This record gives sequence, structure tokens and C-alpha cells, in this order.
Amino acid sequence: MADKPHLNLIITGHIDNGKSTTMGHFLMDLGVIDERTIAQHAEESEKTGKGDTFKYAWVLDNIKDERERGITIDLAFQKFETPKYFFTLIDAPGHRDFVKNMITGASEADCAVLVLSAKEGETDTAVAPGGQAREHAFLLKTLGVNQLIIAINKMDTSKYSEDAFKSAKEKGEKLIKSVGYKVDSVPIIPVSGWIGDNLVKKSENMPWWTGKTLLETFDDFTLPEKPTGKPLRIPIQDVYSITGVGTVPVGRVETGTMKPGDKIVVMPSGATGEIKTIETHHQEMPSAEAGDNIGFNLRGIEKKDIKRGDVLGTPNSPPTVAKEFKAQIIVIHHPTAIAPGYTPVMHCHTSQVAATITAFEAKINPASGAVEEENPKFLKVGDSAIVRIRPVKPTCIETFQDFPELGRFALRDMGATIAAGIVKEITEKHKA
Repeated sequence: MADKPHLNLIITGHIDNGKSTTMGHFLMDLGVIDERTIAQHAEESEKTGKGDTFKYAWVLDNIKDERERGITIDLAFQKFETPKYFFTLIDAPGHRDFVKNMITGASEADCAVLVLSAKEGETDTAVAPGGQAREHAFLLKTLGVNQLIIAINKMDTSKYSEDAFKSAKEKGEKLIKSVGYKVDSVPIIPVSGWIGDNLVKKSENMPWWTGKTLLETFDDFTLPEKPTGKPLRIPIQDVYSITGVGTVPVGRVETGTMKPGDKIVVMPSGATGEIKTIETHHQEMPSAEAGDNIGFNLRGIEKKDIKRGDVLGTPNSPPTVAKEFKAQIIVIHHPTAIAPGYTPVMHCHTSQVAATITAFEAKINPASGAVEEENPKFLKVGDSAIVRIRPVKPTCIETFQDFPELGRFALRDMGATIAAGIVKEITEKHKA
């Protein structure tokens, strides 16, 4: 497993279009889950009076509350292997209240499957304004998930008709084009999550389909390039004081490379020092690069100079510290509407800081980016806008264009994600 390259895959789509069933059946056909477990699920599903409809879905929906309601609430993680890759599967909830989990999932994902339905009318609802397939497609694109597959599910209930497939495919293409994907780089595949057609084995029921199975298409994903050529950025997760060793910060190298002896700077404090040693899982490392989770010992940096949410970089390209920035956000959840002056908590990389949305510059069309209204008075669920945000204290953040890993954020309040966004421009920098 460990020697295969690893990808994070997120499964998205409208509620009841069969995401969980499709992936549950896929994992069974792949042999990751045995039939005994599925049979047990079927038995339990019968008991709830839902027939055995949820037997595959329950592979991923293993939280009791979800079973009773028959919907996916939290992110479920499953691992599986294809001939080429080792995947971590993130099953994103389709239900509107749970889009917040989808955001935490998507910001980690390398690639995605969008499940649509071949069943008359279902895809229309999913891709319509307010439909989850539309919202998910937009979020995936906004959050930088550039590799996508569309699975047109429920081919069995559509009598495996090529016309039903073509009709749903057309709607899917229109949708992804509208949010900015290139249609010719997105494979669209007919499947039946319930019967198992075209998941792992080629379907006997669709002689007209000459393309690949879902499994084969997964191996066409490409490994995203590690951003090792960019300047060093390590958001700090925790800082430990270890007797006899000193200050040991821990974090994930998001971009760049580092090795002992390198000069570093910690922002926002501006404290400088050098790297003494690097280790991962208690093993010393000669160097570290983008993607590595590491602990490291610093010379010349005291515990008071470094804390969670700070970012480590090099003195010749220090991490950016913003007093104010311009961002594009999408409002995901709010009981009423948001007005300028609203101060939720911003979560960006490892930092959490209260931040005021000081101005709404424009309401934009999420798909085209075209301005729909200048200086709107308020924003409600579903709106996408260009806004100015001022964290209550200077915060390390980068533009999405330069460092996507440090350029996306979520705004949370009252225990929910209110909005997700990306940093467009740093309008006021803080000098350490």
C-alpha cells in the first residue's frame, strides 16, 4: 500500500442521487468490504422498514443517526487500492446542512466524483440553482479540486437507455462548463450503484457503452505535482517544549523544502532562527518537503515567539501577514442574512481568528464570475461575493493564486460554517 502513490478522492452530488450506494457497492466489488457485512446491512435495513435499499450506502453511512434518517451526515473515510494508486475516499454529504463537512473534505481532495442521476427529473433538480450538484461543482472548482469524473447513476431504473444517459450527460456537461471545468477533460460514465454496472466490471447491460469502468477511470487521475519549487511555508499545528531539546514546533510542510542549517523566519512575530533537526514519527530526517508532517527543533527561537496558526518560511521569502484582504466567498449557511461588520471566526490552515467582513464590494455570478450587483447591502445563503475581510489581529494568509494551501478559508459562527472562500488579494500587509 505504502509504495503506491496516494490520492484523496471526494464523492459529491445531490441527496438521493446514490453517492453512498454507488461507492458502497464499488468497495464491495473491489473486495474491500465483504459480502457478509453487506448482507448484515441488508438485514438491518429491512428492520427499519426501508427494505434493503440502504445495504450498500451503510458501508459509508455508519453513524446510527444517519441510518435512521437515511442520509449522509458526516464525512466517512474509507481506503481502497486500484492497480495504480492508493486512495482515501471521502464521502461528502449531499444534504444542505452538511455542506460544511464537504468544505473541510474538499480542501483536502486531489480529485472528485460527482454523482448525477439518469432518472427523469432527478438531475434537473440537482443541477438547478439551489441544487447540491451545482453547489458541489462550484465548491470543488473554487477550492481547487481540478480533477473530476461524473458518474451518471441509476442506469438500471432508466432501463439502461443510451438516450437517458445522453440526456443526463448533456446536463452534467453544461453544469461543469458553467463553473469553469473543461468539458473534454471530465470523463462521464454510466453506472448503476444498486446493480453494480460499470463500477469494477464492465456492464453486460449497456452494450452501447465502449468506454471505461469507474475503476479504470480512477487510474487516469494524475498525481498533483508537489509544490516543492515554491518558497517554504509551514503552518504551525502545535508547539512543544521538550526537556533537553527545547522548542519543538509541529506542522505539515505545505510548500517548499527544508533541511537542518536553513535560516528561517516565523510570522507574524518576525522572529528568526535556524533549523537544528527535523523528525517524523520519531525518526530523524535529512530534509523535508511539501506533504511531510514533521516536528523540528529550532535554534534561536523561543517558545513565546511561535504558536499554533503562525507560519514558518525563509527570510528571503517570508510568509505574508495580512491586516486586510480581498476574498471571494460563497455563503453556505445563515439563518437570515449577513451585513457588513459581521465578525465570524476565520479558519485558515491552522489558524483561527475572529475576522470582520468590512465591505461587500460586489455580488457575483458563482459560475461566470460576472458582477451581478455592486456594493450589495446584505448577503444570504447561496450568494457569492467579493468582500473585504479584516482579521482582528494580523494573520498569516496568502493569495489562493500563489499558495492555494494557505489561500482558502472557512468562516464559522454558532457552530456552523457560514461561508467558504479564497483570498484574491492582500490589500494591507502587516510589517513585523
